[in-house]
This record gives sequence, C-alpha cells and structure tokens, in this order.
Amino acid sequence: MLYYLFKYLDEVFNISGAGVFEFLSFRAAAAVMLSLIITILFGGRIINLLHRLQVGETVRDLGLKGQKEKQGTPTMGGLIIITAILIPTLLLAKFENIYIVLLIVVTIWAGFIGGVDDYIKVFRKNKKGLRGRTKIFGQVTLGLLVGAVLFFHNDVKVTIDKKEIKNLTGYYQLQDEHERVDQHGIVTNLVDVKAPITTIPFIKDLNLNYSSFFTMFNSAWGKYSWLLYIPFIIFIITAISNGANMTDGLDGLATGVSAIIGGTLGLFIYLSGNYIAADYLNILYIPNISEVVIFAGAFTGACIGFLWHNSFPASVFMGDTGSLTIGSIIAVLGIMVRKELLLPILCGIFLVENLSVVIQVSYFKYTKKKYGEGRRVFLMSPLHHHYQKKGMPETKIVVRFWLTTILLALLTFVTIKLR
Repeated sequence: MLYYLFKYLDEVFNISGAGVFEFLSFRAAAAVMLSLIITILFGGRIINLLHRLQVGETVRDLGLKGQKEKQGTPTMGGLIIITAILIPTLLLAKFENIYIVLLIVVTIWAGFIGGVDDYIKVFRKNKKGLRGRTKIFGQVTLGLLVGAVLFFHNDVKVTIDKKEIKNLTGYYQLQDEHERVDQHGIVTNLVDVKAPITTIPFIKDLNLNYSSFFTMFNSAWGKYSWLLYIPFIIFIITAISNGANMTDGLDGLATGVSAIIGGTLGLFIYLSGNYIAADYLNILYIPNISEVVIFAGAFTGACIGFLWHNSFPASVFMGDTGSLTIGSIIAVLGIMVRKELLLPILCGIFLVENLSVVIQVSYFKYTKKKYGEGRRVFLMSPLHHHYQKKGMPETKIVVRFWLTTILLALLTFVTIKLR
C-alpha cells in the first residue's frame, strides 16, 4: 500500500523523497525493521491477550529438566509471527506480483491449519489436536495449490541467453524475447522460458528439467510433467512444515533456525532476481522474484523479533500456528527460487529432527515385533530431547543447533562455486 501511495505522490506532486519506495533495498530493509517493531513492541500485548484467554500450553510429563516450569506458558504465539510477516508485506510489496500473492495465501492457509490444531488442544482439551489425516490433507491441498500455480502461471518463468536455448533439455515454452544492454554497450539477446527447471547442487551449467523424466521416453509427454512436479512440491512442503513442527520443542530453537534459513533464502532470492548477479554467479535468473526479498525480509525479521519473547525462558510458544506456517513458508521460498534440491542441506536441522522420529518409531516397532519388547535408538525423539536426556542444558542445545544451521547455510552458498 505504501509503495503505491508514495509512487502516486512522487508522480503527481513530485514530493522530495517519495521516490525512495521505488528502491527494492529500501523496502526490504523497511520490511525487516517493521516486522521487528511489530514482534517486539506489539508481541507483548498479544501475549497478554493470550494470558487473559487462558491459552496456556499443557506440557506432557516426559521427565525432562525444566519441563514443569513451562506449564501454562501461552501458546499460539505464531499469531505474532504471522502478523509481523503480513503487515510489512501488505504495506511495502507490489500486489500484482504472483509470488507475493501466493506467499500471502500460503501464510494464511498454513496458519489456519496450525491455528485449528492449537485451538483443539487448548480449548477442547484434546492433547492430540487436529487429526493427523486432516492435517496432512490441509498440507497436501496447500502443496497442490502451490505446485499448480508455479507450474501453470505465465508469470513464473526464467530468463536465459538466447544462445543457451540449445542446451535446454526436456519440455519448455518460449515466451518474450528482449535485449539487455550493459554499461559497456554490449547487447545480450535474452528469452523468457517457461519450464519446470531447478538448480542441481554441485553441478555447473546443468539444471534439472522435471519434464526430462517424461521426454526421455516420448518428446510429446513433456507437457504432462506436472504429474511429477506437483507431487514433489507437495512432498517438500509437507516434509519441511512437519520438520519445523518437530523442531519446535525448546525455547528459541525453531525460531532461531528459521531466521537463519529465511535470511539465507532471502539472499538467494535477491541474487536470482538481479540479472547481473545471476549471470556472474552462473545461477538462474528469475524475473519478478526480486519482490519476494521484501517478504523474506519480513519473515526473517519476524522470527528474530519473536526471539525477544521466545528465548529461554520463553514467555510464549509459537505452537503449531507458528511452526507449520514458518515451515511451509521456508519450503515455498526454496521452491520459488529454484533451490528446492538445496533444502535438505539448508534445512538440515529440520531433516534430522524428522528422521530421528522416523528412525525411533520404526526401530521400536521392529524390535517389539521381533524380540517382544520395543528398543530405542535415541534416549528420546525428536533429537533435541535426546540431548536433554543426556543432561545437556537447554540453552546449549539451542545455540549449537543455531551454529549448525549457520554452517549449513554457508555450505549452501559454497555450492554456487563448488560446481
């Protein structure tokens, strides 16, 4: 809204300074600051409201140190994060951008699923919350929407040098052709290509076109590649949102990890939306994606600001309202910037937390069937509880997981050159 207002003031009244909203860097920085202000200053009021409504966390007795002190702490704090994401985005971003519209829908949709789950747990006193199948159905439906929009919408495309078309494999559609003249007067002929292309980590000058799995059998089958692309998108969104949900077990853990991941994806988005940077780094240039830097900035600022209230000892928990939302947003940001194959590295903490639960449950069932008694690989799952059982302080676990995520984020950047 502010973007359009100040653009109007600049064009009609020529007000000094109004044109600053044309600069993406200014709006992105403003989004970060505004989200921080909302979470820090207004987050306390939302927490007080949750107190009055008696929206307290019911903590199961797992025999963990410091667990009893968390009983009754307000949950559904994800409302703070969602508010701090949506308000800066609505004020500073361009609404006609399909990526922004889709991210707003994802935020509201995932927040609604998590909110219903928390509502059932808190107000209906049902510790199981939303039925697993219902929750999965909501995530699958969200993934179906995201996959369909990113595959079929005409504004979702990549731009390449016209000379590189011969290197494209699989099915693609050519759109507009245009020229780019750099500061030295060198002309580059560019073409917009609509295709389900993504980056392959550690491999140079070769991107994965999902349709290649179809065209290798019949060149006419490429248009049916959505049959592979959309289910894969559904899997990514479901896996990462559940991974974020599993990670949300210690004060500040999921929030800090998500802030690091969000900042990393924001930088990738900025580079992919800038032709000069994308060409220099030899990564895909994605038209229209640069506007998403504003959303990524608001997301990162909201997560960092939420730590003001969520760091040890937490005065509020994000609940499924927050964890499912931040997980879904991270997944969609990675998919939009064509870095979904890097998400297992960047979201390594989410992946390990998920795997620890799968391994624990699977091994327990296997040994119970074979030996008559269930055995465990970890002292407790998800993995952060394993370290708690070993006597490691909660804050040390959280900081070490943050540091691990920073290392994984650096590794994802290194993959740009290690090809």
